[in-house]
Amino acid sequence: MAFSMKLWKVGGEKLAEVNKSVLNKEERLEDWIVADPAILGMDVLLIGRQVTTAYGGEIDLLAMDGEANLVILELKRDRTPRDVVAQTLDYASWVKSLSYQEIDAITHNFLQKNLKDAFESRFGFSIPEIVNSSHSMVILASELDDSSERIVQYLAEDYQVNINVIFFTFFKQDGNEFLGRAWLMDPQEIQERSQPRKKAPWSGYYFVNVGEGEWRNWDDCRKYDFISAGQGPKYSGELKRLKEGDIIFAYMKDFGYVGYGTVTKPAMMVKDFVVARTGKKLLESSLVQPGLNENSDNPENSDWAVAIKWIKTFTRDEAKTFKGVFANQHIVCRLRDQQTVEFLNKEFGID
Repeated sequence: MAFSMKLWKVGGEKLAEVNKSVLNKEERLEDWIVADPAILGMDVLLIGRQVTTAYGGEIDLLAMDGEANLVILELKRDRTPRDVVAQTLDYASWVKSLSYQEIDAITHNFLQKNLKDAFESRFGFSIPEIVNSSHSMVILASELDDSSERIVQYLAEDYQVNINVIFFTFFKQDGNEFLGRAWLMDPQEIQERSQPRKKAPWSGYYFVNVGEGEWRNWDDCRKYDFISAGQGPKYSGELKRLKEGDIIFAYMKDFGYVGYGTVTKPAMMVKDFVVARTGKKLLESSLVQPGLNENSDNPENSDWAVAIKWIKTFTRDEAKTFKGVFANQHIVCRLRDQQTVEFLNKEFGID
């Protein structure tokens, strides 16, 4: 069944359906994405717009993710659904072989800065040595017919092609405009399905970002045996992937790797987290960063904590790193970089 999005306005005990409308110009959606790529729900750097391929086509938007892989973003516009799927695959056949120099030229033309600087400014760490080892395709549409949805799902599920659809539905009521967004398939699942053919084998370790700031502090994580993420489902959702027995390496942006341990309990809201060694609730403990309590009663925006049995940790000043060490913008991802794994095994004394 073709995807369909609906929206209701809540008025007391009653719901009033908001009418769908036709977006007068799809260029508006493209403009919105250029102005704020976050509406995609993807952590990417836009590097090109209306990028001309060697075959004469024009890619609506070209982006790069935190692993330096390219992302093709193609609007359906007024093309037939099957045409836009075929066109997107055609663009991918060109994108897959782009060199660093070609991607750098595309980036400079769009952002007026080189790829290296643009990447570091966007993600906060150096661009990986290997660029464009893989790519993904995302079709942006208000709707697709049943046949086209089946084609995209068939490619993704049966042949592990990294292709997906983001539906943007436009609503209008009383002079107000609304935009809704939904994925055809879980983007994390599609990405992981496509990885085995393209990436090195998984080491068995998970990479975890332990960022510091107004909501959390690494000293608290070490002292009370946890890691946390939240203040939005985009962040806490990734942390919920960890399960009991998973082995993690904790990474701090701008410092390096600071912790190695095993998950003992999966994610829970911080207000429910009890510190194993003290028997006290985490939020009743003496925290360096009490901001961890913010939104603690809101499941969507609360920080969520995962219990960790730390095997070895370092202070931020003792963090372990080297030029080219694996780093990523995701809260949690599988660690595959062999050079980084060998380095961490040595630095953390793992046999």
